Amino acid sequence: MKSVSFIQRNTQGHWVGDGFPVRTLFSYNDDPAAFSPFLMLDYGGPMNFEPTSQRRGVGAHPHRGFETVTIVYDGEVSHRDSSGGGGTIGPGDVQWMTAASGIVHEEFHSEAFGRAGGPFRMVQLWVNLPARDKMAPPGYQGITAAQTPTLALPDVNGEDAGTVRLIAGEFQGARGPAHTFTSMQVWDVQLKAGHTVNLPAPDGHTTVPLVYQGRVKTADGQEAGDAEMIVYERAGESVQLTAMADTTLLWLCGEPIDEPVVGYGPFVMNTPQEIQQAFVDFQSGRMGRL
Repeated sequence: MKSVSFIQRNTQGHWVGDGFPVRTLFSYNDDPAAFSPFLMLDYGGPMNFEPTSQRRGVGAHPHRGFETVTIVYDGEVSHRDSSGGGGTIGPGDVQWMTAASGIVHEEFHSEAFGRAGGPFRMVQLWVNLPARDKMAPPGYQGITAAQTPTLALPDVNGEDAGTVRLIAGEFQGARGPAHTFTSMQVWDVQLKAGHTVNLPAPDGHTTVPLVYQGRVKTADGQEAGDAEMIVYERAGESVQLTAMADTTLLWLCGEPIDEPVVGYGPFVMNTPQEIQQAFVDFQSGRMGRL
């Protein structure tokens, strides 16, 4: 069983554009080796937006060298990018965008959600790409809740402890729909209060579950609540958690990418020279335009 290394917290929020109030729980500017293959996680909301006819969000901007994964819990997000990808996602849906060699995209509240207003909650995760794939063609995966397998999750006594929705990776013989370049598990886990579960986490893999909402206790008695992330040591093949309340958990576990991480703003590569080239390519239009 894996041991807890530390609990990651951040109470300071900021805005991305005018539509996404977030707390960045970690980024590539912290300790990229500790979180690899994951580069950044923004915990969005919760916030209640008033109805408006204005577009709320963030306009066209570039990325290179990684993937963005947007998971919506409440509200709607509309996406459009220079690869031709795009669409609107709502509760339970996921946008998995591969920037790779370069992409320009925009993200806004959907027109319908803007007019209606209401509660807004989301997560955006950045996933690194290995050097061999950083210049692969860009792409877009729109994954609906209906496409995402949901499996029953038994507790340590075999009783019903909740569910696991498989966005990426495998569990109990089922596989999530997301294509990934390296081995990882991205699951939406619902835990019922009072139940203890064992979740598989391959030996040597980074394991950093996010408590989106609720409260859990680790095997060694540490607790994590809303917008807190448990960072585990890599040795061991499972994690044990007890739900202190009904809990929504974003389960993140992945094979580390043992390569240099050099990031600047929207670009994450392996060398400073590659970052400089990314700016040249974007400014010359080689990442496309909307």
